[in-house]
Amino acid sequence: MSKVNTSSTVTVNYTGRLEDGTIFDSSLNEGREPLKATLGQGSLIPGFEAGLIDMEVGQKKTIEINHQDAYGEYREEMLAEVTKDKVPEDIQVGAMLQTLGQNGPMIVKVVDIKENHVVIDANHPLAGKDLIFDLELLEVN
Repeated sequence: MSKVNTSSTVTVNYTGRLEDGTIFDSSLNEGREPLKATLGQGSLIPGFEAGLIDMEVGQKKTIEINHQDAYGEYREEMLAEVTKDKVPEDIQVGAMLQTLGQNGPMIVKVVDIKENHVVIDANHPLAGKDLIFDLELLEVN
């Protein structure tokens, strides 16, 4: 039986959760398909990709990924204040907005609303968090 290597194309079911048990994503949710990806192309977080190496079809395992091998550190410099005239009038804390960054469109989260400014956070929502994934390898090529 072939094993996953650093250039394999895999099809995998996964459930991702935080250390407190909160599920943040799953291919098993209704309407979702298993993840299909080719390793070595940068489309998967490093720890997820590393966890797939040497798996065989039908194998299930749980991997723990340190935040540094996932979405990195939470960076305070990714917080910014923008004037209220740059956001919708009815904006609320927790809202997600699309803005234009140096590398193109990006999603930011509203984390605070002040008298004249809104504080936005451009960190990935999972930055600074260690992740746990339950994996089931369905196919490898």
